[in-house]
Amino acid sequence: MKTVIENAAIATVDGAGTEHASGHVVIENDRIASVGAGKAPDGEYDERVDGSGCLVTPGLINTHHHLYQWATRGLAADHTLFEWLVALYPVWGRLDAEITHAAATAGLTRLATTGCTTVADHHYVFPRDGGDQVEALAAARIRVGVRLHVVRGSMDRGESQGGLPPDNLVEETEAALLGTEAAIDRFHDDSAGAHLQIAAGPCSPFSVSERLMTGAAELARRKGVRLHTHLAETVDEEKQCLAEVGCTPAEYADKLGWLAEDVWLAHSIHLAPEAIRRMGATGTGAAHCPTSNGRIGAGIAPVRQLLDAGVPVGLGADGAASNESGGLGEELHQALLQARQRGGPRGLTTREALWMGTMGGARCLGRQKDLGSIEAGKLADLAVWNLNGLNYAGITDPVAALVLGTTPPVERLYVGGATVVERGTLREESEDEIARELAVASARLRETV
Repeated sequence: MKTVIENAAIATVDGAGTEHASGHVVIENDRIASVGAGKAPDGEYDERVDGSGCLVTPGLINTHHHLYQWATRGLAADHTLFEWLVALYPVWGRLDAEITHAAATAGLTRLATTGCTTVADHHYVFPRDGGDQVEALAAARIRVGVRLHVVRGSMDRGESQGGLPPDNLVEETEAALLGTEAAIDRFHDDSAGAHLQIAAGPCSPFSVSERLMTGAAELARRKGVRLHTHLAETVDEEKQCLAEVGCTPAEYADKLGWLAEDVWLAHSIHLAPEAIRRMGATGTGAAHCPTSNGRIGAGIAPVRQLLDAGVPVGLGADGAASNESGGLGEELHQALLQARQRGGPRGLTTREALWMGTMGGARCLGRQKDLGSIEAGKLADLAVWNLNGLNYAGITDPVAALVLGTTPPVERLYVGGATVVERGTLREESEDEIARELAVASARLRETV
């Protein structure tokens, strides 16, 4: 299959920041064959896509999500993080594989229709009678067509041990490690064009024992997969960590070998300057989740300082129970606004926001050789944004239109050269049916509370 997109503005997000006011991208099978200014080279194409009035960017990469939470949107709307978790853990304890599948399908659909081609989902809730949760996520990925990194999460520290989750929702440490290893062995694809990968992801310092943190790190490095956890999200977390282990969350992570180039951390808000320098020196990534941080009132991440320190910073939508919109395109806008609220108009540029949503995310997930920019030889994961119409009329800079304006409609979304979204809707699945499945699943979950 050979496709050409032409007459479009193109932001490649390559190392030189190459952009074309009117250019073309040629896709051959699952890879980008060429990209450049002007018309495409002469030749025979199976499909020609007229991109007039559109902007082509790399597909967006979501570095932190909790897809199961799509079934519990709108609850605990005015709570702090710890209050929110305590309110929702009992509800999540009634998840089963069918509910998780419906929620994940809905969440992935929303992400795809807002320009996202790769999703890292941190799934840490494994009820005892909940069925095969990882399989439920993997099956949702197939329906929607995006790439998925399942972070096989875990919690082994319940209320009786000073943690936040109820005891009936945590796993034994060894069971959590065995479950993670089983998910890696069954599902992880380490090929360059992988559509499904697994990472190890103990949930957070306030729900996980030190033994699980160190055991997960040893397992991940033995298996050659990446590591992910929540860290430095709230002041409450820092207070608890100081009281229990005598150091900040970042210092605790460093002590346990969790600041390294195979690690990316969710939120990374409350960081001392030395912690930021350590993250940069070690190549530790950060998943910035601006809308969720605002919804929970957790604070504004020091994105300018992280970038200046050389930290790979990606964007995350986070779970739909703390970001009811659940889209990724709008996180470009939110990231820019929050950075400027913290650091003024030079806190973040429009191009840096786009970099975070693409190449920054690819670096967090260890996929920068094949994802994150539009370059010959890379996987053909592309978003074609429609900038025609009133919302963008008069904005001559297409990247500014994307980042500063309302999130544009996705004219096309390609994953490995395959069209997943066309004119704003999924090509292969009925969004109405997905919505019906989710409504049934969500109602069933809430009825049991």
